[in-house]
Amino acid sequence: MKKIGFLSFGHWSNAHGSATRSASDVLLQSIDLAVAAEELGADGAYYRVHHFAQQLASPFPLLAAVGARTRTIEIGTGVIDMRYENPFYMTENAGAADLIAGGRLQLGISRGSPEQVIEGWRYFGYAPAAGESDADMGRRHSELFLRLLQGEGFAKPNPQPMFPNPPGLLRLEPHAEGLRERIWWGSASNATAVWAAQMGMNLQSSTLKADESGEPFHVQQAKQIRAYREAWKAAGHTRTPRVSVSRSIFALTDDRDRAYFGRDGGGDQIGVIDNMRAVFGRSYAAEPEKLIEQLRADEGVAEADTLLLTVPNQLGVDYNAHVLENILRHVAPALGWR
Repeated sequence: MKKIGFLSFGHWSNAHGSATRSASDVLLQSIDLAVAAEELGADGAYYRVHHFAQQLASPFPLLAAVGARTRTIEIGTGVIDMRYENPFYMTENAGAADLIAGGRLQLGISRGSPEQVIEGWRYFGYAPAAGESDADMGRRHSELFLRLLQGEGFAKPNPQPMFPNPPGLLRLEPHAEGLRERIWWGSASNATAVWAAQMGMNLQSSTLKADESGEPFHVQQAKQIRAYREAWKAAGHTRTPRVSVSRSIFALTDDRDRAYFGRDGGGDQIGVIDNMRAVFGRSYAAEPEKLIEQLRADEGVAEADTLLLTVPNQLGVDYNAHVLENILRHVAPALGWR
């Protein structure tokens, strides 16, 4: 069995054919797609976070709204750039959204990706400490966020408060029990995957990673996941961790599918991102029978317990629900995912 969800980047534009012409369109359709995905039996609704772009950004209002409209589906991010985040305020927002959702939040966080502007986190009031890189700052914010989620008191109470205080040091409220174990780290390298395991976070591995061996993307990703699990075991954590991978997968079942994605597919690509040589995984687009055979050979997908399907959100809710239904109905059962 494998959990299957969608991952939306939340693009909007006035381009011809776009069903998302504004931020309002994207936000409202993101909620509607989560509702539709839950009705289809999908397991997760995940959203990307990008700043200074015509894409989804501040995630917590959206996560709370999805939580209020759904009942069973997991709700998450992939990923929140921690260079931009105040861990204290984020803890309060995350706690509130998780309580609204009834404990279904699955938050993916990371040090971030290349941005639309130069050092955008400085506009949010953050800067690396002396001797730190921006990536170090993101990890520092993440470690503080993880500590705050544990719910232990740390703040000295006012002896003359406006309202009565419980005894002892105070924690941030509202506290969401169990959310600390539902934090994921978005990793693009073997080393950061190992660090995530040591920190007790679940692992999100995307459609690209550092090219560390020259092997095909899915082989390198599988090795990354195995290294993560070995590090998790060595760290002595008692619970079983979760691992997700993201893929662009389209089952061609009608003329719309063939028109949109009939020419997609192909092999891995090599590029440079943040001065890092990276391998970008292939997209999958084929008739269901062929797609099943292709996915059987994907070692990264085989290693993961959760698969996030990247969706073309600008094509609208109905078409994206169709994309998800195609995978859930025509592909997942044959692969033993359902």
